[in-house]
Amino acid sequence: MSLKIGGTIEKVNAKELFYSEFAEKYLAGNQPVLLTGLMDDWTASKHWVSSNGQPNLLFFPTHFGKSKVQVADCDTREFTDQKRIEMSVSEFVNHWLQGSKENHDVNGKSVLYLKDWHFVKEYPEYQAYITPLFFTDDWLNLYLDNYHMHDDLDADRVSNDISCSDYRFVYMGAKGSWTPLHADVFRSYSWSANVCGKKKWLFLPPQQFNLLFDRNMKNTVYNIFDDISETEFPGFKKAIWLECIQEPNEIIFVPSGWYHQVHNLEDTISINHNWFNGYNLSWVWDLLLRDYKEAKEYIEDIKDICDDFEGLCQRNLAANTGMNFNDFFIFISRFSLANVVELYYLRGELNSESSIWHCSAIIKHFALNLSSIRKTALKMKSEGVEGNLSIINLLEALSDPKFLKLCTGLGRIYSVIHEEENWSCTMKKALMADFAMYGSQVCSPEDLITFIDYAVSKLSSNCDEQNPLLSVLYEIQPHEQNQHF
Repeated sequence: MSLKIGGTIEKVNAKELFYSEFAEKYLAGNQPVLLTGLMDDWTASKHWVSSNGQPNLLFFPTHFGKSKVQVADCDTREFTDQKRIEMSVSEFVNHWLQGSKENHDVNGKSVLYLKDWHFVKEYPEYQAYITPLFFTDDWLNLYLDNYHMHDDLDADRVSNDISCSDYRFVYMGAKGSWTPLHADVFRSYSWSANVCGKKKWLFLPPQQFNLLFDRNMKNTVYNIFDDISETEFPGFKKAIWLECIQEPNEIIFVPSGWYHQVHNLEDTISINHNWFNGYNLSWVWDLLLRDYKEAKEYIEDIKDICDDFEGLCQRNLAANTGMNFNDFFIFISRFSLANVVELYYLRGELNSESSIWHCSAIIKHFALNLSSIRKTALKMKSEGVEGNLSIINLLEALSDPKFLKLCTGLGRIYSVIHEEENWSCTMKKALMADFAMYGSQVCSPEDLITFIDYAVSKLSSNCDEQNPLLSVLYEIQPHEQNQHF
């Protein structure tokens, strides 16, 4: 089936790109881009690639052969995805090597694609790559390095440990392997680096997503190259796609909500991350809310005979997506406190009355983060999410080693991005004193909004009218700031 191709993805030399430019144009602008010049020193580019540029397949069973991985059978559809098989890395490589010697059509061998291998979690000492600067502001994986997203072990098992691992993956597939049309989990950003091989990407902007669904908005197109029924998917032929050919040593940034289908044009190995941060936090909530409404509608017929229908909806949501409303609320609450911790530290280090406090890029970045969390909490509140979602005790969090590790990691990320000296969380006593006066529990989106407002008011005390926190958080002009509190 022929597609309407409306253009290609911009290719940029990342060595000539500032982080602020990337954040403004691609993160905040939610635009895809192909980046070059970021993989020169990667160990993976040396160990995983043969001298002829082909995958060094024998390296994997030698060093990682016993690892159990998920492998997609590219020739077999299962619901909205490809059928998954579990096998060892050694078994997968043997299948690949055998297939390369034979004709797949004659012997009936399926094209297999190793996907979602949690390589970093499994081999933390093996430094296959360094996450590029543009993608380091990764709240999702930083959080999962310290916490489970969802603590119900039964739900974790149902979702194949999706919620208690990470979203840093290795993909390996022969020529002809592919991934069906989809938008990434949680409406996250993603980035994909070709260690070797070539891929073809087809993108559809989120503004056109409704063209991919059937008349009832229940089912999406699986393969855009199928003979799509105009009766079943009446809008599909109107879709205008962007095309991108990704070469070896190139990294593609996939923004939130962009549907895409990917084909390996050559034998390929890639490294992929799903991630999100303050820039697309609202998208994550929108997807979670959409999945909740769909799940709720699907089981509506048992509502009258269910003792805890809402609880069942939330359990199903966690099983299908890795988190529910409660998990998401805990996530944004911890990050709101972590951003406040870092701001308290900076105020102590820089002096809130100094000119540095007002012009610091780090201060503005933390303020943007709090603004995003606050807006997301407002959206949750507007959707009727209230009551005791989960009790976050702020004072207990400040004594939790896992939380302090989260704060340190967050501080390290922004010290690298903005080329400032690294710092640690030394403002614990001052925070505890302030929060003891405030009250230490956050139980609902409304509580979270109130906490952020309180923390910002404390941080803004004794500041002049050029306070960056107020201007960023509430999008007000300097002359209005004195009247805000």
